[in-house]
Amino acid sequence: MTQENITKEIVKILVVDDVDANRFVLRDIIQEMGHQPVLAENGMQALKIMERIRPQLMILDIAMPGMDGYEFCKLMKDDPVTRNIPIIFISAFDDPADVVRGFDCGGEDYITKPFIPKVVQARLRLHLKLYDTTNEMMEMNRRLQTSVNEQLHQLEMEKKNVLYALLRVARENACYDKNHMERLCYNCRILAEAMQLSAQYSHLISDTYVDTIELASPLCDLGNVAIPTELLQKRESLSEEELEVIRKHAAVGARILQDIKDTGDYNDFLQMSIDIAHYHHENWDGSGYPCGKAGDEIPLSAQIVSIVGAYCAMTENRAYRDSYHIEKTLSMLEEDAGTKFNPDIFQILRKIHRQLH
Repeated sequence: MTQENITKEIVKILVVDDVDANRFVLRDIIQEMGHQPVLAENGMQALKIMERIRPQLMILDIAMPGMDGYEFCKLMKDDPVTRNIPIIFISAFDDPADVVRGFDCGGEDYITKPFIPKVVQARLRLHLKLYDTTNEMMEMNRRLQTSVNEQLHQLEMEKKNVLYALLRVARENACYDKNHMERLCYNCRILAEAMQLSAQYSHLISDTYVDTIELASPLCDLGNVAIPTELLQKRESLSEEELEVIRKHAAVGARILQDIKDTGDYNDFLQMSIDIAHYHHENWDGSGYPCGKAGDEIPLSAQIVSIVGAYCAMTENRAYRDSYHIEKTLSMLEEDAGTKFNPDIFQILRKIHRQLH
């Protein structure tokens, strides 16, 4: 038996659903992936199972007698031992409020009934990858703490490994141009360097800050891993309920990164990544989300990523439109300067826009 087969066999996925048919269908789907399903009929039975095993992923039905899925999820997320285990809710998707509530109590994703095996397997693979990446980062932090000098050197190398491991996960659920992330990294660096030369921002932006924002900027949309692909790629106008689901990506991404930070000090890189993920949709006038921050209440890194992200998005082809010309893009950004974007940062971006990709 190969090492790969051994690894697959020890992956346990807990399925909690009071409907026999649902449990058995999910059991078969999980077994087809080569993983081990562990079945529970209700929340109390699942708690007893958790005393004996530690699954890599949990699938919860929302409506169950006694302890419902939300309550079980909260118990898992309140426990430091189990809080990092991904939880996927089972939903009929006829009530977006259920989905939003699931995200609020700590769930990472949901699957819909009736189950489509390939879709379910794709979601499970995605979150197992994220779980593995998180655990690797935790172990990396513990190793780095053994030696300060080794930590300083190793950290710079591992930052990139962490970034691109998470970035690959995020890309699987995103609908961006294939070069979007590379452009975002590069353009954030160019804008930060230009700001470093200005009297207004020179005291806030060091060489290390420039290096860090280049690495951290792509994690702005890490939370997209928890947003249904069909919503991200939908061409028609989104309902308010659907928009609310999509807006959750900022908090979800920040929570993933915060959970990693809580396992050990991962210094400026991870803190900047959290700030960017959480606040890059805040608007200068306070009309953004998720917290309604305004002006310089918004972390500077998030201000930079916000306007650079908009620039990159406008100058890329999307499923529902062609890319905008540079002059039209700058005109649209100027209209939003002072409302969506920091007007001083916009002026710097306009001066150096020919250096951007």
